[in-house]
Amino acid sequence: MRVFLPALAVLLCSVSSAAAGTVGFERGTVPDSDGKPRDIGIWYPSDAAAASEPIGLHRQTVAMNGGPARRQLPLVVLLHGDQSSFANHYGTALALAEAGFVVTGVNQDMSLPERPRHVRRVLDYMLAEWPHRDRLDSSRIGVFGFSVGGFTALVALGGAPDFARIAPHCAERSDRICEVIKQRNIDTSIPVSAWVHDERIKAAVLAAPTLGFTFPAAGVAAITAPIQLWRAGRDEITAHPWNAEAIYQALPSKPEYVVVSDAGHFAFVSCSAELAARAPVMCRDSAGFDRAGFQRTFNLAVVSFFKAKLAVP
Repeated sequence: MRVFLPALAVLLCSVSSAAAGTVGFERGTVPDSDGKPRDIGIWYPSDAAAASEPIGLHRQTVAMNGGPARRQLPLVVLLHGDQSSFANHYGTALALAEAGFVVTGVNQDMSLPERPRHVRRVLDYMLAEWPHRDRLDSSRIGVFGFSVGGFTALVALGGAPDFARIAPHCAERSDRICEVIKQRNIDTSIPVSAWVHDERIKAAVLAAPTLGFTFPAAGVAAITAPIQLWRAGRDEITAHPWNAEAIYQALPSKPEYVVVSDAGHFAFVSCSAELAARAPVMCRDSAGFDRAGFQRTFNLAVVSFFKAKLAVP
C-alpha cells in the first residue's frame, strides 16, 4: 500500500496516543566479533524521576538508570545510518518508550556483514543478560533502521542482498552510494551466504534505506514479517528508484509504503543545536519543510505500526 504523507496524517489524526510518561535510560555494551565492547543505549518506560541529561549530541529528559516500569514489554532494536549514532534518533526512541516499548540502539560502523551480527548480539544481551530482562516479552521484537540501518534491518529480518549487483549499478550511474563504496573501500565481494538473520524479529520499520537495489526478489522471498517503508521524496543520498522503491518492488508481500514528498534524506534524524553545529548537513532541510512537525507524524506512525504488528495493548 502506497501512502503519501498528507494522507497518512489524515489516517493518524483519529489515533489517540497514550499520555507521555517518564522514560528511563541506561548505557551498556555488547561484545563485537573481536571481543571489543560496542556501545548501546536503552530507553524504557519508568516511574523514576526524570531530568535533562546529555546523551550524544543531544539533551534528553530521562531517568538515568531508573528502573523500568511494567512487564511483558515489547523490544525494538534501533539502527542508525553512516557516520552517526543511535542518539541521533532519540525522538523516535522516546516516542516508543513513552508508548511502552523498550528501545535498544547500538553504535555501528560501515562493516556491513557485521551489522546484522550486532543485531543478534544486542538481542542475545537484552534477552539473556540485561538486568531487567524479566520485564521483556521475547515474542514481541521489532527493528527500526535508517539509511544503512534500514539495509541492516532488512537483512536481519531475513533479506539476502546480492553484492554482485553493485558493480553494474555503479558502472551505469554515479550516485552517492557508489561514491561512499569507493571512498571507504567497502568490500563488495561479500557472498550471499555471509549474511546473518534473526528469526526473533517480527516486524520492521525501514526509513530511507540504502542499497535497496542489491536485494533481488529471490533475496527477500522468504520475508513474511510486516514492514513499514519510508521514502524521502527529495532524498539526495539514496536515489529513487534504486533504494526504497527497489525494496518495495522486490518484496513479495507489499509493505506499508509512505512517501514524504518534500523530505530530504536526513529528515528522519532528530536534530539539535549541537548536531547542527557538528554535522550541519544532517539538519538541513528544503525551504518550507517542517522537520519537527513531520517527525511528530512520523513517530506516531512508527509507534502505531509496532503496536499493531506486535500486538501491543
